[in-house]
Amino acid sequence: MTEHTADSRVSAALERGQIILFDAECVLCSKNAQIVLTHDKARRFYLAPMQGAVGADLSRRHGLDPENPTSIAVVGKSSVHTDSDAIIAIYAALGWPWRLVALLRIVPAPVRDPVYRLIARNRYRLFGKRAECWLPTAEHRARML
Repeated sequence: MTEHTADSRVSAALERGQIILFDAECVLCSKNAQIVLTHDKARRFYLAPMQGAVGADLSRRHGLDPENPTSIAVVGKSSVHTDSDAIIAIYAALGWPWRLVALLRIVPAPVRDPVYRLIARNRYRLFGKRAECWLPTAEHRARML
């Protein structure tokens, strides 16, 4: 994929919704991606693995290291959410019962984020690491960048 093609796909995705940058080697992160693709009935989220060219470029643009991903990110036209704010933004948009996660907003980010970061730092040990990046099903490929 050329840089121009990738940029146009990113622009088109941001016109229609938001892009989730995730670690496709992480079992937990990949499961989260599968949940999003399955339950995002409005099809507002697109996903970009940080290990891919598009995801790596977007990660760098938003201050994340794709070689050592320490956070998930939700990129919108005019906003970027990371850490626990990203998780809350994703699940709040998925509808019932997933939107119950939005109740975590009552907990201040300085309290939520250290818990998120602890899990993120230990995600491979706790949940496993894939030898190969997770790939979506044929029906969800159009939402992958």
